[in-house]
Amino acid sequence: MTCTLNIKPMLAKSSRPFDSEDHIFELKWDGTRCIAFVDRNNVRLQNRRLLDITFRYPEFQQFKKYLRVKSAVFDGEIVVLKEGIPNFEKLQQREHIEDVRRIEILSGLIPATYVVFDLLYLNGKSIMHKPLAERRDLLRGLFSLSDNVILSESYSEGKKLFKMALKKGFEGIMAKEKTSPYLPSERSGYWLKIKKSFDIDAIVCGYLEGEGGRKEYFGSLILGVYDKGKLIHIGQVGTGIDEKMMQRLFNILSSMKTDRSPFDTIPELRRRAFWCRPEMVVRIGYHEWTKDNRLRIPVFKGIRDDKGPEECII
Repeated sequence: MTCTLNIKPMLAKSSRPFDSEDHIFELKWDGTRCIAFVDRNNVRLQNRRLLDITFRYPEFQQFKKYLRVKSAVFDGEIVVLKEGIPNFEKLQQREHIEDVRRIEILSGLIPATYVVFDLLYLNGKSIMHKPLAERRDLLRGLFSLSDNVILSESYSEGKKLFKMALKKGFEGIMAKEKTSPYLPSERSGYWLKIKKSFDIDAIVCGYLEGEGGRKEYFGSLILGVYDKGKLIHIGQVGTGIDEKMMQRLFNILSSMKTDRSPFDTIPELRRRAFWCRPEMVVRIGYHEWTKDNRLRIPVFKGIRDDKGPEECII
């Protein structure tokens, strides 16, 4: 029964480090959010856009062998670990492969890990209404740990964990209210993400004409996000894109070109712009926002196939 469901993951708001007896704290795993539907015969993986990504991670089929109940639905994060730390660049090498043979090879060369942090269904019954602390108690002991499936540990001291996380190389931590229910797709404030550096998921709305070594492709990507339902321009990014990714981006964007700007107000740009349908989502790192709502020192981090443009909000 659980394998016919589709569940959009619960979301988090941003915050600063704090301590609280009403919260549990966890490391923030930098990867792809994934709902896992597992029973003794089957494993199905669904990303936050409700797309089936089971075929990309054959190593997770072992999950059903570790399960100690008839069926369960988990929330967690798919990561590629390097010395115990999530490596988003390595994960990108697993994310965009369609060829079955290549997927099998990469599952051995760059194995992924599923980090479980919540339990949504148990033996066909929803437990999303139960408090987080109770769901976490039920989660322990449901499966045996392996190299490919681990449990995200919880901690009681937020400030201390935040310092430790940054020292080890994690991007931050999560804070979650112990009494909170699981609210699919909602960003209620029950869950908080706490990070040192900033990143944003933005929509590629076009690109600027390239020069020099980038003449055949593009100079930078034109970025946008939604603000109160309106698509606004937040700047461009060219840093962080290697030649292989540039070729891939250019091929995708070439198929999405349009003569019309997706912005109500066309931004002033120094080079010739080529517009695209606002459909591709990318992750961008940045230092801060400028006074005119532009990203300062933006850096391209990767394509987000698991997110839709409607999720990109300021």
